[in-house]
Amino acid sequence: MNALVATGRGARFKVPRATYRLQFNHRFTFNDAARIVPYLARLGISHVYASPILKARPGSMHGYDVVDHSQLNPELGTREDFDRFVQQLHEQGLGLIVDIVPNHLGVMGNDNVWWLDVLENGPAARCAFHFDIDWRPNRGSMRDRILVPVLGDSYGVVLERGELQLEFDAAAGSFSLRYHDHRLPIDPREYSRIFSQPIAETLLPKDDAHRGDFESLLTSFSNLPPRADTSADAVAVRYRDKEAHKRRLARLIERSPEVLRHINESVTRINGTTAEAESFDALDALLEAQAYRLSYWRVAVDEINYRRFFDVNDLAALRMNERSVFDVTHRLIFELIDAGSIDGLRIDHSDGLYDPEEYFLWLQERFGGGPGQRSLYVVTEKILAAHERLPESWLVHGTTGYDYAALQTTWLVSGDEESRMTRRYRAFTENEASFETLAYESKRLVMRSSLAAEVEVLATQLDRIAHLDRHTADFTRAALREAIREVIACFPVYRTYISPRGIGDEDRRIVHWATGLARRRSTGAELSVFDFLRDVLLGTAADGRMPSHRQAMLEFAMKFQQVTAPVTAKGVEDTAFYRFNRLICLNEVGGDPSRFGVSSTALHQANLERARLWPHSMLATSTHDTKRSEDVRARIAVLSELPDLWKQHLSRWSQLNRNKRRQLDDAPAPDREDEYLLYQTLAGLWSPGLPTDQLIERLQAYMMKAGREAKRSTSWINPNADYEAAVSDFIVQLLSNPDRNAFLRDLASFVVPVTFFGRINSLVTTVLKITSPGVPDFYQGTELPTFTLVDPDNRAPVDFTAAAAQLESVSNVSDVRAMLEDSDGARAKLYVTSKLLQLRASDAALFALGAYQPLQVEGEKKEHVFAFARTHEGRSCVVIVPRWSARLTAGETRLPLGNVWGDTRVLIGAAANAELRDVLTAQVSRTSGDDSAVRVADVLSTFPFAVLTSATAPHGT
Repeated sequence: MNALVATGRGARFKVPRATYRLQFNHRFTFNDAARIVPYLARLGISHVYASPILKARPGSMHGYDVVDHSQLNPELGTREDFDRFVQQLHEQGLGLIVDIVPNHLGVMGNDNVWWLDVLENGPAARCAFHFDIDWRPNRGSMRDRILVPVLGDSYGVVLERGELQLEFDAAAGSFSLRYHDHRLPIDPREYSRIFSQPIAETLLPKDDAHRGDFESLLTSFSNLPPRADTSADAVAVRYRDKEAHKRRLARLIERSPEVLRHINESVTRINGTTAEAESFDALDALLEAQAYRLSYWRVAVDEINYRRFFDVNDLAALRMNERSVFDVTHRLIFELIDAGSIDGLRIDHSDGLYDPEEYFLWLQERFGGGPGQRSLYVVTEKILAAHERLPESWLVHGTTGYDYAALQTTWLVSGDEESRMTRRYRAFTENEASFETLAYESKRLVMRSSLAAEVEVLATQLDRIAHLDRHTADFTRAALREAIREVIACFPVYRTYISPRGIGDEDRRIVHWATGLARRRSTGAELSVFDFLRDVLLGTAADGRMPSHRQAMLEFAMKFQQVTAPVTAKGVEDTAFYRFNRLICLNEVGGDPSRFGVSSTALHQANLERARLWPHSMLATSTHDTKRSEDVRARIAVLSELPDLWKQHLSRWSQLNRNKRRQLDDAPAPDREDEYLLYQTLAGLWSPGLPTDQLIERLQAYMMKAGREAKRSTSWINPNADYEAAVSDFIVQLLSNPDRNAFLRDLASFVVPVTFFGRINSLVTTVLKITSPGVPDFYQGTELPTFTLVDPDNRAPVDFTAAAAQLESVSNVSDVRAMLEDSDGARAKLYVTSKLLQLRASDAALFALGAYQPLQVEGEKKEHVFAFARTHEGRSCVVIVPRWSARLTAGETRLPLGNVWGDTRVLIGAAANAELRDVLTAQVSRTSGDDSAVRVADVLSTFPFAVLTSATAPHGT
């Protein structure tokens, strides 16, 4: 029973029992990870879940900016270090899940050979179609060129300051442009432009053989096939000859110092002289002849012509729908899977892929799977709306658990107090807008700013399609662009999945809904443009049309889908989530801040559906992407149970701190929205033991990021230094001089009940995560209480030595209730985690394959109890946890134990034996009556959570 469950009949891969996410970087390497494997094994983890391990940009702290798929990241260690890490995992009985990034590559700089190839050769590059580049943008001067927005100022200013410098690599026989850390190769066909003057006869006579060789070489370079000729023969000749000519040049300068001197003098001349603007004309002409156009980074907003990861200029999207690109980018990862070093994959940002379903099919086919067969364990980073379901046709085992984290937190919130919490929020902030309105406006904002270029590419495509038919040829480009913006702003999900295989009913419904809503919202005169866009997306506009027309419409629909996802991510997660702060524990990746609480029935239904469709999906509660750790969210959720207390202290804080705010342009700084956000953040984070200076620094960094993401008073594109300084100063004044600080004294009294009940919420979350259908995932360090905010705050190193010592201390606990009285709650959380992970280890099949059965609760406190059973082949586990403990005890800081439950009972029925043992307390309970019920007052008499197994069944012994 303790063996891992296979991913399918006859499959060699196993379903993880519990995963542990590790963030690898130069400060935490393969060797560091190997040292903590024994600790993870003792904790009860079955698989390490690693952040990306392939070669990334130097100094990367996350690994998502991969620059070379063919190498392990040298900053993490050597191949031998990796092999030793894997060997240690195997010796301890653990496996390895690895996060991979198929959607994009890190570009710019000087370390991505594919990107450098594109810069040198343009559309004739062998790697030109590895990247998703629009070589035919609307601007004629950019045809067959790529925008490179890396400059810190306008192009002319940077050029005439002498910051763009041509360099000659004598060993390689090649020329490149340097701009700080960026290297941009010069097209060899244009080398002759560097030499405006011939070699002086005083340096080399006209009849000198070396002079003749050099002039012949320049002619040969000029005769290379042009970049616009992308035929296979021309590309082959270009590569063969350009490299041969470079080698000849390198050998020539070895023989002739005079030629090298001429080259160096020419490079110095073309690099210009500051204060002499005309001296840069030749370099300007040379750069104009390249396959790239250098620009100020702000230009990317409107004119970038390669698809990016969201709005990040140095992460360029790949064309993963090309089988050759798929094969080369996955070669090393597949080799490691074949070798048994990697046991499963986490796929980053699958919504960025052209055709996710096809991608997952290719993955599974490589390892013996196929339609309906999921051989390799694969989970996908997919953000699901509350009403959305993961496509069952995807050959994955589920999501990475963001949906579970959001649902679990929402369930902690007391929905009955929504009206009061909303009134308090609106009164304080004077923000009357609904979240739906803010999300719509925020998506419109990012489409006008950071993602305007992506919309422009779509408008260009749709304009071309419109001109294929005289009935639609009159639609103006402006009308088409506005229709695209409006429909995307109205989209209710990240994206649809229209493909050459057709369109599903749900996707059809989504398109009709979004275009219909956009039509009603529009103030434009010509509404039929929305009907045209709808018909193109659904393919009905292609009926009876030429195959090329149908293909153009399908390609538009599939490109459109790749834009709705980043617009939603940047507009909702990274903008609206920071503009609507009613209860910020709900502002989480995959969450919906307008959904103020969910019923226990809804949570049961989600668990039942997961058990039926996705029993091996990950269950996350904290990740590297979460805005706030699970323990912070658990505390903030308590505010919904204590609205009167929150109102009382909030009013007091507003008065106490009114003189700490500044006035900037007749508005307070911080503004009321940011102030409301800050107070909730303190409620979730503050404790007396936190060093003041450290807390101030963390909050200053967090509030600066939050303010820039909100894009109200400051932003990433246009930082408002005065506003940010005012917010930083406000934080200093709030938290300094604790002995004489009235606000801190009041905050300290307020967080006492919030901390107490937040700790119970956190333990409830832990119990449910480990026992519900799915694979529980632990972000590094969160087996202990962890109070962190959005990255980089949540990327801090973990003290695994201290964690291992704590684990040892809870291995033999005689008084479990006493742990709940510890000031930090560390022992209790670690104890519950380890105990329940050991339970899963003792009966892996029960939790991987077992049925999920909601249990009926009766009695006066039934709304405060959540209970279910897991059953498999005659074995069972019954879980009983409290809900809304602060409401249950009327805010009194006492544990929800014993008589507080009154006559409340859980009806177990046939779900378990008559005699049950609590895994957490070893207490034995007996069911009674015809309905085999247990009294909650008995089961929760010493510990506020119960995980009951049949007294004769395995329970970790």
